Amino acid sequence: MILENTGLNGLRSDLAHLDESAEKLGFVRWQWEYRRATYDLKLHEPRTGSDYYLRINTRAVEGRLENPDAILEIESVYIGRHTFPHGLDYESPIPAPVLEAAERSARQLKEMLA
Repeated sequence: MILENTGLNGLRSDLAHLDESAEKLGFVRWQWEYRRATYDLKLHEPRTGSDYYLRINTRAVEGRLENPDAILEIESVYIGRHTFPHGLDYESPIPAPVLEAAERSARQLKEMLA
């Protein structure tokens, strides 16, 4: 599921500040290459035992990711249910408490980057 109204799409930040801000909220920069990076936040739903991930896709618009001064732009924000062994199902319904936690984390990240 794409989260449309987070206010994050199009936001720009240098890599060092984005890494620091995201880490404070529990995000991890998992996938990355020279021009793209993905930040994931794991959200656990205790009632079902399922894990969900809030995923933020970014692209370097200035520089490369090995440079902390590189400028990244947030392209999209997704949430999906974890599937074994390491996939995400973006079509699964998201429980309301998980969706609320994801939206809250997205708002907090936006405030930290603004």
